[in-house]
Amino acid sequence: MKEIIVIVGPTGVGKTKLSIELAKKLDAEIINGDSVSIYQKLDIGSAKPTKEEQQAIPHHLIDRVDPTVNYTVYEYQQEAREKIKEITEKGKRVIIVGGTGLYIKAALYRYEFTQGTTTKEYEDLTNEELLEEVKKYSVEVLPHPNNRKRLVRLLNKLENHETITNHKEECLYPIRVIGLTCERDLLYERINQRVEEMMENGLQEEVESLKEDYKNSRILNSGIGYKEFVDYFKGEKTIEEVVEEIKQNSRRYAKRQFTFFNHQFDTKWYTVDFEHFENTIEEVYQDIKKEA
Repeated sequence: MKEIIVIVGPTGVGKTKLSIELAKKLDAEIINGDSVSIYQKLDIGSAKPTKEEQQAIPHHLIDRVDPTVNYTVYEYQQEAREKIKEITEKGKRVIIVGGTGLYIKAALYRYEFTQGTTTKEYEDLTNEELLEEVKKYSVEVLPHPNNRKRLVRLLNKLENHETITNHKEECLYPIRVIGLTCERDLLYERINQRVEEMMENGLQEEVESLKEDYKNSRILNSGIGYKEFVDYFKGEKTIEEVVEEIKQNSRRYAKRQFTFFNHQFDTKWYTVDFEHFENTIEEVYQDIKKEA
């Protein structure tokens, strides 16, 4: 089969736009690799592709389930692999695009999960907070607080009450991982601006319409862009404080995304030309053609 194109990077760097333009050039279909875009009704906060963008190129695993459903990484893994099979059997290329590294890696590598297992990145917790969570269990030897990877792995096992066996370095498909990046100050500026645009586009109204779902929704209480409204509903934070918290959490998450994609994938990074994005599209496309 032809290489699966994987487009990764932090929020706000143009992954969606690149994926759509490459899909047109490569006769490809797109599989969503963002854990929030899987959910229906979570449109603005997840910055999922618009209906027009989705109509231009077939998209898969977007608007898959209701927010009150606890969709697991195991389910994503199984469904993404099925979509890869379906798309390639039609003779088309596969593009996976998104910022949720764990989901993408679980789909492409030999991760072995027990059905129903939930695996999280805990992107909203610092290393110290992760350690405090681990201490709630009877653990004789605690990981060093700087070893985030081990803390995350251990806390997942403790929360699931089971052992997960993985062969994480064995990739099941030929893949090419394309990372989009830019200078950090510019990225943070774009993230802040993006949050402001989300608010202008109706994020608060979207969240208000989902208020009843918060009682039974894991994603609304953990997803950046949605969890920050919990204290607002309680009357403990103003909307201005919520907006600043979304910006801060998004910037922190972007930093962790860089770390994950650097360490977990053989990623080729491209510095985005935001003024002339067509230059970035052409650069990536020519590299794919040259090395095909």
